[in-house]
Amino acid sequence: MATDVVPGVAPETPPTARPPAEPPIRRTWRDRAGAVGRSRWLYLMLLPGLVYFALFRYWPMYGLHIAFKDYLPFAGYSGSPWVGLQHFETLFTGPDFSRLMVNTLVLALLTIVFVFPAPIIVALLLNELRHSIVKRSVQSLIYIPHFLSWTIVASLTYLLFSVDYGVIAQWIHGVIGGRQVDYVAQEAWFRPIIVLQQLWKTTGWGTIIYLAALASVDTQLYEAARVDGAGRWRQFWHITLPAIRPAIVVMAILTSGNLLDTGFEQIWLMTTSLNRDVADVFDTFVYQVGINQGSFSYATAVGLFKGVVGVILIFGSNWMAKRMGERGLY
Repeated sequence: MATDVVPGVAPETPPTARPPAEPPIRRTWRDRAGAVGRSRWLYLMLLPGLVYFALFRYWPMYGLHIAFKDYLPFAGYSGSPWVGLQHFETLFTGPDFSRLMVNTLVLALLTIVFVFPAPIIVALLLNELRHSIVKRSVQSLIYIPHFLSWTIVASLTYLLFSVDYGVIAQWIHGVIGGRQVDYVAQEAWFRPIIVLQQLWKTTGWGTIIYLAALASVDTQLYEAARVDGAGRWRQFWHITLPAIRPAIVVMAILTSGNLLDTGFEQIWLMTTSLNRDVADVFDTFVYQVGINQGSFSYATAVGLFKGVVGVILIFGSNWMAKRMGERGLY
């Protein structure tokens, strides 16, 4: 049947059919092996990290099931009898749980309030320096404490604050006229000293992430803001802070996962018989019960409780970050 053609009007063209979708390309094992071979040096660089996590992070998790057993070394993992949640009941109903929880949470709160913002503040101050030589010199000086072990940090603390030969303690007593105080042994000074040690050791290294985020900010944004009449505070609030906010959120999520992880070495080295009531935390308690007393199952239960709380905090803080419009970790 012929179609009528109207003069001056282009005939309608039938709609073209879409070409059939091409089937997905299935890569064979040879293709995958070839891709791995082309990137073999990248996979070789990844190998040490995978081996480390496999041996020291994932393989030890096999022994977590002794938290539900009465582990006997001569009987082994399989021969030790099951006790269920007995060790967790002992932990939660025992006299040490409330003291350990309070001490750990107080140190964690002090870390969040004082230690966590310190790298951000220092990074913002370093970003305002215009002399590159001064900026690099300050960066190098504040990075150095990160490479010192906690043993050296504790030794320096005793050399400065000990009542017998501490330089600062002797200066306070001799020059200012204050009374002699054993700062490293008194309960009232334990937490301030722990916070000061963390500030001195970790602040400089923590600025690396925030300085990297600040380095990615386009300088033309600051120039445009100055043309529009924005001062330093406006530039900080609308340009600098949004640039480092993703890094702050990620570090906050990671910090929340370590809320109960106060650090064994630092606390153990600064613990004395006089400040033990405020110095005992979950990390040191696991060492005392598990290694010194040989209660491996009970110590594993305490460590498992601490790890489960950390996982819950990470997932919860990541969910909260997404609800607030941030990207989060995943």
